[in-house]
Amino acid sequence: MKSEMKQPKAVVVGGSIAGVSCAHALLSAGWQVLVVEKSSGPTAGSPTGAGLGLDPWACDIIASWICDSALLYKATLPLTIDQNQVTDIDKKTNYTLTRDEEFNFRAAHWADLHGLLHSSLPSDIFLWGHQFLSFSISDDKNSVTVKAKVHQTGEIIDIVGDLLVSADGCLSSIRQTFLPNHKLRYAGYCAWRGVYDFSGNEDSEIIKGIRTVYQDLGKCLYFDLGTQTHCVLYELLNKRMNWIWYINQPEPEMNGNSVTLKVSKETIKNMQEDAERIWVPELVALMKATDEPFVNVIYDSEPLDRIFWNNVVLVGDAAHPSTPHCLRSTNMSLLDAAVLGKCLEKWGIENLQSALAEYQSTRLPVVANQVLHSRRVGRIKQGLSQADSQPFDLKCATSEDCFEIQQKNVPFFSSVPDILLNNNKIA
Repeated sequence: MKSEMKQPKAVVVGGSIAGVSCAHALLSAGWQVLVVEKSSGPTAGSPTGAGLGLDPWACDIIASWICDSALLYKATLPLTIDQNQVTDIDKKTNYTLTRDEEFNFRAAHWADLHGLLHSSLPSDIFLWGHQFLSFSISDDKNSVTVKAKVHQTGEIIDIVGDLLVSADGCLSSIRQTFLPNHKLRYAGYCAWRGVYDFSGNEDSEIIKGIRTVYQDLGKCLYFDLGTQTHCVLYELLNKRMNWIWYINQPEPEMNGNSVTLKVSKETIKNMQEDAERIWVPELVALMKATDEPFVNVIYDSEPLDRIFWNNVVLVGDAAHPSTPHCLRSTNMSLLDAAVLGKCLEKWGIENLQSALAEYQSTRLPVVANQVLHSRRVGRIKQGLSQADSQPFDLKCATSEDCFEIQQKNVPFFSSVPDILLNNNKIA
C-alpha cells in the first residue's frame, strides 16, 4: 500500500501583515506553517500607527481567508474618490488638480488589519518572542533549518522546514544573505505620520474645521500638493484621521533595524511651525492635535532579478521595498502571499522549484513596474528632478504629469494574476 505523502512545512520569518498573509495562503494550500516573530505578541490596536489603502482584489483575498468576511468591511471605510489638489501657500486655500470618483479602495488601520488576519489563524503556529538568527539549506536542497533565539530563555533552537518564506521587511537579513551588495535607495525625503483619534470629540472645532475644508472625508483619499512637498489625508474607521506629510531632506543617520526615527518634543514643535507656513490652518490644527506623530525614512530599492533561491523565497517588502505613494506595499504583499499559496497548491511539494519559479515569473514583472512607478510619482509630487523631465511645477502642470499621479494609472492597477483567476476562488 502506498504511504501518504507527508504534509509539507513552511517556516515564515516575520509576523507582520506579509507574514500572516503567507500563513493564511499556505495553510489554505495544505501546508503546515510556523511563523517566527521577534515581537513578544500580536500587535494591540492603538490610536498610533499607520493607515493603509486596500484595493478590491486585496479585499477579496482577505475576505477568503478570515472566518467572517463581513468583519473586513466592518473594520474599514470605503474610499470612492482619489483627489489630487494644490495648496496655495499665500492664500492658504486648495484647488483641485485631478479627481477620480470611481476609486474603489478601502481605508484600514494597520493594527486593525493585522489583528483581523492574525485572529483568524491557529494560535499554535506563532512562535512569538523568537529572534531569527540564521538559516542553512541542506546539502540535497530539500530542507532548510532556521536558527532562532528564544527571548524569554536565551535558548537557541533549530526549526526545520521544506520552505523558508522571508517576510522580514525592507531591511530583510535573509535577502541580504543572497544579495549582500543590494542596498536600499533613499528616496530623498522623509514622512511625518500621525493618526488623530477624535472619538468623543466629533463636534470639536478641529473636526468641524477639517470637514469644512475637506468635505469628502470618509470617502476620499486626499493628496495635497505644495511647493516641493505633499501631504496625504483620509479618514479611518472608529473616529480617526490619518495624515502623512513628506519633506525633502538629506538622508538621516539611521541606527538599528528600523526605518522609523525617534522624535523629540522640540522636533515635533519645529514640524508644526513649518506646517503653519505651508498648509491650510485646519490641517495644521489636526497635526498639532495628534498625539505621538512619528517619522518614517522613505526607501525603496532597484527591482530584483529573482526572488527565490532553492527553497527560500522572498515576499512583501523583503522582495520589493517600495515608496508608499501608490498604496502598493500592503496590496503587493497580499498578492504575493495569494499567488505563492496557489503556486504551491498547484505544483505540490514534489515540484517545489516549479512552484517557486511560477511565483517568481508571475510577480516580478508586476512588482518591478509598480516600485518604479511609485518612485516616479513620489518624485513628481515632491518636485524632485526626473531623468526625462523637469521638476513638477504646480503652476504649469502638464496633462501628462496629472495623468501619472492618479492611482488608477499605476501599472497593473486592476489586473489579476491568472493563477488566481484560474482557480475560480482564492482559497
